[in-house]
Amino acid sequence: MRDFVLKHQKLIVWFSLLAILLVGAYLRLYRISEYMTFLGDEGRDVLVVKRMIVDHKWTLLGPTASVGGFFLGPIYYYFMLPFLWLWNLDPVGPAVMVALVGIATIYLVYRVGEDFFGNIVGLIAASLYAVSPVVIAYSRASWNPNLVPFFSTLLVYLFWRIAAKNYWRELFWVGVVLGIGLQLHYLFLFLFVVTGGWLLIFGRSKKIARYYLSGIAGFIVGYAPFLAFELRHGFPNTQSIAQFILMGKDTGYAAKQFFPNIMDVSARLIGRLLLRFPQPEVWVTISNWQQLAWLSAIYVILIGGLAFITVAYRRKSKHDIGALLMLLWYGITLLLFGLYRRNIYDYYFGIFFAFPFLLIGYLISRLLHFRILRWIGIGVWVGLLVFNLQGRPFLHTPNNQLGQTKMIAQEVIAKTEGKPFNFALVTGGNSDHAYRYFFEIWGNSPVTIENESNDPARTTVTNQLIVLCEMQECKPLGHPLWEIAGFGPAQIVGEWDVSFVKIMKLTHYKP
Repeated sequence: MRDFVLKHQKLIVWFSLLAILLVGAYLRLYRISEYMTFLGDEGRDVLVVKRMIVDHKWTLLGPTASVGGFFLGPIYYYFMLPFLWLWNLDPVGPAVMVALVGIATIYLVYRVGEDFFGNIVGLIAASLYAVSPVVIAYSRASWNPNLVPFFSTLLVYLFWRIAAKNYWRELFWVGVVLGIGLQLHYLFLFLFVVTGGWLLIFGRSKKIARYYLSGIAGFIVGYAPFLAFELRHGFPNTQSIAQFILMGKDTGYAAKQFFPNIMDVSARLIGRLLLRFPQPEVWVTISNWQQLAWLSAIYVILIGGLAFITVAYRRKSKHDIGALLMLLWYGITLLLFGLYRRNIYDYYFGIFFAFPFLLIGYLISRLLHFRILRWIGIGVWVGLLVFNLQGRPFLHTPNNQLGQTKMIAQEVIAKTEGKPFNFALVTGGNSDHAYRYFFEIWGNSPVTIENESNDPARTTVTNQLIVLCEMQECKPLGHPLWEIAGFGPAQIVGEWDVSFVKIMKLTHYKP
């Protein structure tokens, strides 16, 4: 048996990898249209891309960042564009794009594991990455941060190729990845610091200094769409980002938060991605022994994995470059999270999503070298595969956000009776872009009420206002929302309950 495995090792590895990719594809694409997120942010994105495709209104500006008051670059819109076009403006297309990138990331995790530490590590890491519920959840919806794991992993892989194989010409692609990543999420800035640390270690030779220009050129290429906007408008977003980092209240060293942040990020990075660590609201409801079991597993994996990787680096084994890169990637990113004072969400970990899978892959691979511990390693691997498969996101009934949004939009159009209308959404935190997307692609866009100074004749105020209520308590009469207040004194002439919302039709008040 052993002779057979050795003889056909390469074939077995590739069949195993193919099986992992097929499982990963199924977990990311199965009934994606029913389970994908489609709320205001997703509606905003497809509206922008639809206008690029249909109206040829190209943009050099991306979505707003969740903090800091600045915009991101538009590169995500350009990734969306061919898929929204291929799917005939169906928002499922961009979600499929994210899923395909997620599948590609599984392969990339294998390549990193295989080249850093050997094909066993690659297969273990890729298999666990393929079935991680949190990773799957972020691979099934169209959202700019969901591409970050691919580019962060690619960046580290390029570091290894350049350092291990002396491929300094590929510094150009490092620049491209950094330019793209910075447009996807501002926390990609952490990886700029990782890049600086890597260059200090591997890039100090005068012989390779000329390749730095290649890296700068690559960054300009990757960042070009946003760079064009910044050059044209005097770098407003670059200045906002600099102020957010250097002078804002959301970053900087604070002893009360620095070490708790590091502990929290370390625990959640392993726990959420590998062990289905419960959300905070669930964590407080479980028993003390369950909490102890989870935390013990997390720190055994973290400390054990880091110990083995540190030994590999210190002994200058054939895996020393991969081990050093892992330590740099984790250590620098973790320290920078310690300086971040706002809430840290799971998707922020996209800048090192692959790390915990490579870590446990290496840990298990080392256990396989010990006769006594071998079966423990195999048991942990298989146990995690089964445990995580049981938490796959589509086990529950689909929310069908896309289908419901489309159906509600159809009902709104029906209530207008084919006449011009104004539209307002009363909601607790959503925006109306998802509904407006369908109005627009169906050629029934609501009229936007202009300020009286811009529209003294009040031509933008139609004879009917459709109010969509996503809240149980909904009293549109006298509501301060501009879309309602701008309509003027009104009366309700119709109410309909549709799915989880209420549609109200208002006309101008007649005494």
